[in-house]
Amino acid sequence: MTTKRAAKAATLTDVARRAGASTAVVSYVMNNGPRPVAAATRERVLAAAAELNYRPNRVARALRSRTSGVVGLVLADASNPCFGALARHIEQALGARDKLTLTGNAAYSADRQQHLVERFLAAQVDGLVIVSADGGTDVAAEAEATGVPAVYVHNRPESGRSPVVSADNDAAVHAAVAHLRSHGHDRVAFLAGPHDAGPVGRRRAAWESAVGRTGDTLLRCDYARAAAAGLTRDLVARGAMPSALITATDEQAIGVLAGAWAAGLSVPDRLAVISLDGTPDSAHTAPALTVAEQPLRAMARRAVDVLLDGADGAAAEAVPPASLIVRRSCGCEGG
Repeated sequence: MTTKRAAKAATLTDVARRAGASTAVVSYVMNNGPRPVAAATRERVLAAAAELNYRPNRVARALRSRTSGVVGLVLADASNPCFGALARHIEQALGARDKLTLTGNAAYSADRQQHLVERFLAAQVDGLVIVSADGGTDVAAEAEATGVPAVYVHNRPESGRSPVVSADNDAAVHAAVAHLRSHGHDRVAFLAGPHDAGPVGRRRAAWESAVGRTGDTLLRCDYARAAAAGLTRDLVARGAMPSALITATDEQAIGVLAGAWAAGLSVPDRLAVISLDGTPDSAHTAPALTVAEQPLRAMARRAVDVLLDGADGAAAEAVPPASLIVRRSCGCEGG
């Protein structure tokens, strides 16, 4: 039995021969420099490359330029829709800068996050974007000590000094509280996480500032939908469910809606809900969630600019505030 040998991949020399140009000119076209190429010649080279199905060799390019063209992306948890949407925007922003994204999932583990950073540095990435998990060491500082730039997105360890691109949590929470009060809710409860580390802690602090008193209810549960659903069922059974609630995350909000439905509690008639992430899933709940939508696309683009262009920390923090997207869960009609 004979096997058919795969066709040999086209080389830079093959493209040059087909285009009637030198290999140097083909290299200038493929790498967008360092020397200009006449428009007609450029078109001829690109046409030849397309005919031969030529693909530039990233490894060879890395050896010549001492850059890999790859950026490592560390996600706090890939299964969280908010981080998934953020990762998509980061990958698109890096792709627009001709960078390939290598993604790793820390699964909310500081040890796993440390391991991923070490592996990415061993792979000689050009930079690191870290959507950080709570706790753990300042892994961005470890990267920068080896000459690899790094930027945090969404969260940065308390000890961290590297640039961080985060959302305006204060503005998002104050807008949510004000909107619920416009519906006549004097008391607005807040559902936080099991602890106050990272952005959720800052959102809780902003809620306390917005309500201006200690009588409003602070609730806590894990960030899983099941945990929020269980808490809601328990509160309804005890007659302790507040009439207005802001959730720190969409995952919790979706769980609250499920728990309210299971307990026979009508949303928004007896419970008004606003969430603080604004992931794509939030538009497709029943009822659809009113959210303070985080500017994920703007955050991703700013993070890539900081990473690749070396923008300063002040530029990193200058992101648009969250936008209040009004739907049905807060009590608005036709939202």
